[in-house]
Amino acid sequence: MPETTEEAPVARGAEAALRRVDWWGFPALSKERDAKNYRPKALDDRLRRERTRTEARLLVDARRLGIRTPILYDIDLPRHRLILEELPGPTLKEILEDALQPPEAVARAVRAFGTALGRLHAGGISHGDLTSSNVLFPSGPGGAPAFIDLSMGSRSPGLEELGIDLHLAEGDLKALHPKSEALLRAFYEGYAEGHPSGAKDVRQRAKEIRGRMRYV
Repeated sequence: MPETTEEAPVARGAEAALRRVDWWGFPALSKERDAKNYRPKALDDRLRRERTRTEARLLVDARRLGIRTPILYDIDLPRHRLILEELPGPTLKEILEDALQPPEAVARAVRAFGTALGRLHAGGISHGDLTSSNVLFPSGPGGAPAFIDLSMGSRSPGLEELGIDLHLAEGDLKALHPKSEALLRAFYEGYAEGHPSGAKDVRQRAKEIRGRMRYV
């Protein structure tokens, strides 16, 4: 019996295709990084291999911090492929855009997101591509969030990388919900709870990044 049975792609991002697969009887996702023909083959192979390895390590490291991520079932570096647990539930983006969600449920989800991000940062990990589509709520808005797609993240990141994560999160909250000011307060409260020793410095750096972006 083959280890995986693949179906058609369920999503395609800028770097990889996701396919729903059966992994020894478990529902899973195969994430395989596409070749980029505009790059020299040796460079392309190295970048895809490094990003596949980085994502695998950070998914495991985040789980050790008690932060939910998809379980890593398998890594195939020659194919630049990960086999990951398929997590259910809406994304943070879907929760923010759902007009039927009670305001208190949305605020609770955003605060939980802030706390989880703070814990990730306090544990020495940046996400690197922190959009609201890369945050899932497997148990719904009242449950704990899960982070996906950490391939652009870093172990032992500098303050700039943490500030960029925060800047991206703030931008999505402002863009996707009409009551963003109240949600930002909930987000900051959660972030300070998750990263009590460093939240002030990271918020200051995110503010500086926003200021620089105005002049780009």
